[in-house]
Formats: sequence, structure tokens, C-alpha cells
Amino acid sequence: MSLALAAGIDVTAAAAAFARNGHVRLQPFLAESAAIACLAEMKGRDDWVQVVNSGGKVFDLSRAARAAMTAQQRDGLDQAVLAGAQSGFQHRYEALRLPDGDAAAPDGDSLIAGWPGFLSSGPVRDLLRAITGKADVAFADGQATAYSPGDFLTGHDDDVPGKHRRAAYVFSLNPVWRVEWGGLLLFHEGENRVRGVAPAFNSLDLFAVPQMHSVSMVTGSVPNRRYAITGWLRATR
Repeated sequence: MSLALAAGIDVTAAAAAFARNGHVRLQPFLAESAAIACLAEMKGRDDWVQVVNSGGKVFDLSRAARAAMTAQQRDGLDQAVLAGAQSGFQHRYEALRLPDGDAAAPDGDSLIAGWPGFLSSGPVRDLLRAITGKADVAFADGQATAYSPGDFLTGHDDDVPGKHRRAAYVFSLNPVWRVEWGGLLLFHEGENRVRGVAPAFNSLDLFAVPQMHSVSMVTGSVPNRRYAITGWLRATR
């Protein structure tokens, strides 16, 4: 199995939508069999780490480390995360780190490890350059993400000095999702106004950097986790 684009992506229409809205959704993005295989791999992996931040620092907590915590420690972490979300940038979700597009994927049969390299390859990179209008996009980076009940990402704009991010993306892998389950990708349009999209299957959301956005908290009623691969299209300078 290898990653391959879906047939029939309308680059002209997508580029017009991106220029107009600073966002476009491409669906389907991958060939169906490749998307199904990516989701199966993500569901079968047991090396996920929980990613949380405290101020400007990011911490990766393995499942073993969290299992070793006492109930009091887990509750304290939960309270600290929620407190951080009251007035600043805060996030919590599980992730699998992927190699940057200009780095070799590790040996093995991981399909998603090759995702950044796939986006960074000639034909796919050319398509993404054409849609975003960013001819200097050189490579993509990425991480697989899984949001469980209570996970979220507060508002931010991805504009980090020295990263040279030209656009962000979310590749969504959720065959069934209800809007009321949360996990929505929201674009902030001024005070108390947002527009957004719900998780879907085999869809790639591309959006301009900088642009204020967030992921709403996943509710306790969700029957499965919110799976996606996220990252940025980057220039070298």
C-alpha cells in the first residue's frame, strides 16, 4: 500500500476558494484505499503520547507515564490544563510525531510516516503550491493526532518566527462524525464570530497562515476519537 492522490481534484476551483476565503477543503484527497489504510494504522498504534503545554513549554506524556500517575496527579493535570485555557494558549491531545518532508521516513511498514514526504513530493507539492499560491513551499511537516473527550486546542495563528509556514493543513480521517461531538476546526472572524468545519473522512483542509483558529473541545458523548494528520507547508526561508 502506498499514498496516492484521489482522481479529479479541481485545482482551479480550489485555488479560487483559497484566495477568497483563506481556506479550502479538498474531499476526497487520497485514493480511498490509502485513506482507509491510514485510519487503520492510526487506530492500531499503541505508541501515542499525550501532548500538553504549560506556558511556552510542550510536554509529551507516554501512556505508561500517565498510567503510573495517581488519581490525584491526573486530576491536578486536568485542572492545570483547564486553568491554562481560561485566558491563554492551551492544548491537550494525543500525537504521533512524523519526520519532516525533507527527512527520510524510518524503516518499517508505517504508512503515515511517509505522509510529510508525500506532501513534499513533486506532483503533490506542485498541486499544493498552485492551490495556496505559495510558489516557495519546499516541504511539509506533520503529526498524527487523536482527540479524546475533553481534548482541545485554543486559538492561535501558527505564525512562528523562523518556521516559514505558508499554509496549515488538517487531513481528517473520521468516517462518522456529528457536529455536536465537538472537535470542530474553527476560524475566528472577530469578536464572538467564527466559521468552521466538522471532522470528515479523507478530507484535507488547507488554510492560510497567519489566521486565528482553534479546535473545539471534544464532548463526552463521542463514541470514537477524532483522528487527523496536521501540519504546515513550509518554505526554507
